[in-house]
This record gives sequence, structure tokens and C-alpha cells, in this order.
Amino acid sequence: MLIGIPKEIYEGENRVALTPESAAKIQKLGHSLAVESGAGLAAGFSDQLYADAGVEVKDSADALWSAADVVAKVRPPQADELGRLDGSKTLISFFYPAQSEAELETARVSGARVIAMDMVPRISRAQKMDALSSMANVAGYRAVVEAGNNFGRFFTGQVTAAGKIPPAKVLVIGAGVAGLAAIGTATSLGAITYAFDVRPEVAEQIESMGAEFVFLEFDGESQDGAATGGYAAPSSPEFREKQLEKFRELAPDIDIVITTALIPGRDAPKLWLADMVAAMKPGSVVVDLAAERGGNCDLTQADQKVVSDNGVTIVGYTDFPSRMAAQSSTLYANNIFHMLSDLTPEKDGAINHNMEDDVIRGATVTFDGDITFPPPPPKIKAIAAQPVAKEPEKTPEQIRAAEMAAERRKGLTQFGLLAVGGIGLLALGSVSPPAFLQHFVVFALACFVGFQVIWNVSHALHTPLMAVTNAISGIIIIGALLQVSSDLPVVMILSAISILIATINIVGGFMVTRRMLAMFQKS
Repeated sequence: MLIGIPKEIYEGENRVALTPESAAKIQKLGHSLAVESGAGLAAGFSDQLYADAGVEVKDSADALWSAADVVAKVRPPQADELGRLDGSKTLISFFYPAQSEAELETARVSGARVIAMDMVPRISRAQKMDALSSMANVAGYRAVVEAGNNFGRFFTGQVTAAGKIPPAKVLVIGAGVAGLAAIGTATSLGAITYAFDVRPEVAEQIESMGAEFVFLEFDGESQDGAATGGYAAPSSPEFREKQLEKFRELAPDIDIVITTALIPGRDAPKLWLADMVAAMKPGSVVVDLAAERGGNCDLTQADQKVVSDNGVTIVGYTDFPSRMAAQSSTLYANNIFHMLSDLTPEKDGAINHNMEDDVIRGATVTFDGDITFPPPPPKIKAIAAQPVAKEPEKTPEQIRAAEMAAERRKGLTQFGLLAVGGIGLLALGSVSPPAFLQHFVVFALACFVGFQVIWNVSHALHTPLMAVTNAISGIIIIGALLQVSSDLPVVMILSAISILIATINIVGGFMVTRRMLAMFQKS
């Protein structure tokens, strides 16, 4: 199949859906590639770089669209681009079908297959194709850079001969991909960073990045975005009031506010109101990443930078990823490659648009003359384990009864062992000579007493290896002590030597252990 990459015609768009690096990987899938002349210039990729990577360079958009079997682009298609589609073509791009009903109908009538990169389901297997996250990551980073460009001080605090500089205080509202990227950038620049999100489960992520999570004193039901595919759910009126109350409390002390709150298919919620802007210090900055959907700030104007009456700068740019075109194009081109990789499972250059695949089906918005948006929820293949029923807590009387029963069982076990041992000794004594029985009793006492004496020492005072070695040495000492009073000189001498050697071994073991423990103690 011929994969075509046209030049973006949206005003101010600098990104491109193919880079020379990703071209080499797509060609390994068996596809050939063509790019419109000048498509990558704004992102720093010349036509010559594409030609060197084996990509055919087409002179015009007409030549590219007529030749391509699959067209991959960044921005949603414009009216004239939709007019170039037909039943033999597949389009891969951002599309936003929930807000583009007319465009969706035009694509259906054309018979083309349209894959919306913004509709890739947020499941683990599809993370490599999640273009929304890729672009949000760039936007979050760039938002902090733009804030620094409009902020009149350092992010980090300094103590210099010329005076003390306090660190900037940054508040990030919304801890999705863009918010976490902004948090990471702000903290790495040395700012004191606060973050808020209606999903309490992200608090741990925020704190792990060095920021402080802003909690609300809220008695209602906790907010949970898990049921909405990882996005934040709309808040209740009570929760919203507490939220705005907290923001008004923070506003006078915050230098930079970065808002990222968006709910799919809805206008951006208003979270940073005009009175909060009025409470901020002159020279403060608000960067609104939701400007394209109306903005989270009352004073945001899309694609504009405005200054409030009290000197606060509100940045409402909607093209943050495009302002870092080379990086954004690289990430997006990788997303396109992974999508084509799933569409080409045999790596034979043949597109297999498998509508049984959760990822491909979820991203497909039109297919062979039908509108397939909205997609069904992804099939869950894992079988949830049956929850284990918790046993009711025992009463103190039941606990005492259980402990007494355990003690009785333990006593019966010990009594049984002693009885068996006694019977065994009686049987052995009845058939053994007196000399053997005397030595056997010494051996048994040595094993029992010697092992218990050493083994009952706290394990913190010796390693497991030393414990076993010292227990054996204890057995030897006890046995030698019982034999040292023998009438035979040879037995006395051997017993004394045994006591000496075993004592050296035990003392040496404790000395080695003490040195090992000293390695873990502060002097």
C-alpha cells in the first residue's frame, strides 16, 4: 500500500505525520511512502531528508491524494481534503467525531475508512498509539516554558550577594498527562509546585513527582474518574463550590497557574474565575491549556495572550504542540507507525482493517459507508476473581477459647512425643548393654541441652549460619563436660580439647557476627 503524507493546510500548523526515522520503520512493514513537497519543512525535515529515507516526494497535494491508498495527517481534515476521499482510501488523523458531525457524515458518504487517532481507546495495549497523550505531554512541558517566558522571575529560589530570591509557586489544575508533564517540568526548574485533580487516586503520582497535592475538606462522595476511561468526571455542585473556595484561598500566593482540565465532548469547565485572577499578584501568569474548548479561566481568549487589569498575563494559545514541531512530529509519527503496524499484522504491505480488534474498532469512526462512532466499550477478557468472603471478627471470648485449645493441642503433642521417646528408651535399655545406654544418655542430653542453650539466643545476635554452627558446638561442649570426669585419661584429655575448640568456635562466631552488625550501625 502507498502511505501518503500531505502538507498540513491548517493555518499555523507546523507538525507533520511522518519523519525520516519513522519512514524506515514503516517501510519494513512492506508499505511504500510518499510525502507532499514541503510537508516537513516547518518541523525541520527537508524534502531531501525524506528522499534519502526512500520516501517519494510528490509535487502537489492533488498528486499525493490521488496516488495514496492510506493518507496520514495531523489535523482533522478540512472540507476540500474530505472531498478527496473515496471508498478506496483510508484516512488516519485526528478527527474529533463528537464535535464534527457534518464532517463525519461527509466521510460516510465518501465510503472511506477513517481512523481517528483521538479515539484510540486508553487501554494498556494501545498506549503506543495514544496520540492524545503524546501531544498532551508536549503541551504540558511547553506550558511551563511559556509561563517562564512571561514570568519576570526565576523559578528556583536563590540566595545571592545582591539579595534573596524566593522560588516561584506553581499551581497545576488537572493531573492528566499534560498536568503531570507540567508538574515534572516545574519541579525540575525548582518551583514550589502544587497540583489539584478531582480524582484522588492521582495524589500519589503527584507527590511522587515532588509536588504537593491540594486536598479539599469535603464530606461528600469522593470523585473517581475510573469509570470514564481515565478522564475526570463532572463534579457535583457541592464539590465545585469547595473547589472554587480552595482556589480563592490559594490565588494570592500563587505566581503561575497552569490549567489542563478537559472532559471529552464537553466545553472546558470554568475553574479559575475572574475574581481569582484579580487576587493574584501583578506579574503572575495563567497558562490555559483548555483554551481551544473555551478555557478554564474566565479571561482566556483562544490563540491570544492578554493582560488583566491587575497585570496578570493569561496565555490562551491552542497550538502548544505545534510550537515544538520537531518533537511533536517525532512522537506523533511513532503513534502512526504503531497504528500501521497493527493494521499490517503480517508485515506484507497489506492493510487488514480488523473490526474485531478492540483498538482498531475503537478508533474507526467510518467504515465502508457506515458511521461506527461511538464505538462499543472494549471487551474485557480477564475474568474477575470471586471476592473472598471475610470472616466475622472474633469476640474476646472466642479468641481466649481458641488460644486455650491451641495450648491443649500443643501439650498433647509434647506428651505424645515424650511418651513415645520414653517407650523407645525402655525398649532400647532392655536389649542394650549398660555401657551403651550410659553413652546414649550422655549423647541425648548433650543434643538437647546444648542445642537449646545456643538456639535460644536472640537471632539478632547471630546469623542463621552462625546459629547452626554454635548449636553444634554447644552439643560438643555439653557432651565433653559430661565426659571430662571420666576415669580414663584419654577420655579426659579428649574432652578438655573438645571444650577448648568448641568454646573458641562459639566465641569466634559471636565476634564475627558483632562485626557484621557494626557495618549497619551509624558511628
